[in-house]
Amino acid sequence: MCPATSAGVWRRSSRPRTGRGSGSLGWYRVPRPESRRAPKRYAECLQGRSAALPSDRDPVIVAARRTPIGTRGRALAGLDVGRLSAAVIRAALGDAESVTGSGIDVADVLLGNCMGPGGNPARIAALAAGLGTHVPGATVDRQCGSGLAAVLDAVAAIRAGDERIRVAGGVESASTAPVRSVDGVPYERAPFAPDGFPDPDMTRAAEDLAAHDGIGRDRQDAHAARSHVRARAALEAGRFDAELVPVAGLRSDDAIGGAEGLLHRLPPLFPGGTLTAGTSTRIGDGAAALVVGPAGTGPGLAVRASAVVGCDPALPGIGAAPAIEAALRSAGVTTTDVAAFEIVEAFAAQSLAVLDRIGVDDDDPRVCADGGALAIGHPWGASGAVAVVRLFSRLVRADAPAGTLGVAAASVGGGMGIAAVVEVVS
Repeated sequence: MCPATSAGVWRRSSRPRTGRGSGSLGWYRVPRPESRRAPKRYAECLQGRSAALPSDRDPVIVAARRTPIGTRGRALAGLDVGRLSAAVIRAALGDAESVTGSGIDVADVLLGNCMGPGGNPARIAALAAGLGTHVPGATVDRQCGSGLAAVLDAVAAIRAGDERIRVAGGVESASTAPVRSVDGVPYERAPFAPDGFPDPDMTRAAEDLAAHDGIGRDRQDAHAARSHVRARAALEAGRFDAELVPVAGLRSDDAIGGAEGLLHRLPPLFPGGTLTAGTSTRIGDGAAALVVGPAGTGPGLAVRASAVVGCDPALPGIGAAPAIEAALRSAGVTTTDVAAFEIVEAFAAQSLAVLDRIGVDDDDPRVCADGGALAIGHPWGASGAVAVVRLFSRLVRADAPAGTLGVAAASVGGGMGIAAVVEVVS
């Protein structure tokens, strides 16, 4: 964990601490802005664990599917996490069987999930998908990085020597997530950090990051608009079609273009601030599933390297940047070697802060080329897996040549980041 900031202002958290009868509110320190723009290379939170093995042992993602993402309370509101994920698991396994030419014996189902309802959604999904009572399941909670963390857990198990095929991904039903409370007082999330550490709500943290880095309103609006424009173009061109599994009558992501024409008119979410509803992603319902096997299972994306890092919990939005840098170092490559980036866009300010730190331009066509979470939505526990599904479509389905590299990454509440480097293999 990075050292706590030594200068700044104190803010009060808007949600109660859990695990205490008092339900007291927490205080946290926000760093003062040091410059108008963050340096392109930096020393923040570069400590972290990374892992890579020789290419002849790297597990391969051979199939990748997702549901359309439905805005919370809309088209997918009647589906719980089991029904959402079962549909994509069945579709992904069908694709994998076509690729490998044989039936798939699934060793385990690993799914990321943040908001419950608990009861091990991955096991529920495995049963709901008809995999049989002998197939276990495990649910991973690394907040917005959960779906990608589940994929990396599957990769780690195969690298460790158990070379049976696994299904990994993520699922979130924000619409059916249970209400949580302490002493009868509802709260939206549990703490990401204990007393004595910064623990801002994510919207407040994004506003603080925008101020810290000097990321203005116009730049944020432009980034959100670009995400919608790219997503609308991809939708019209059919670039999402092969990855989507229609559910509950929803055939495409329902948030695309919704805020595009309103961006410049939306009021700031905080007095004197720069963040708006249009530069914050829409919370969504959705699921994604990928089939991961040992090297040689079939063509797809080999997972070459990965990293999970910690950073200052006062500025959790930067976490993806040090994770990307650590994963790239582990793979022995740089950002210039990467053909496609999928970085979860929780907020425009957060996305821009990450791009600044890794030295990539705002409008770089390699980054979320078909739009990101600002346009398609953000089903928390699934979004990291959705990022990998998007890479699969952009690289494997688009017939990118063997050796082409992609990066999936997410910043994580509480001050963390997660990233993976993948390579097209034939």
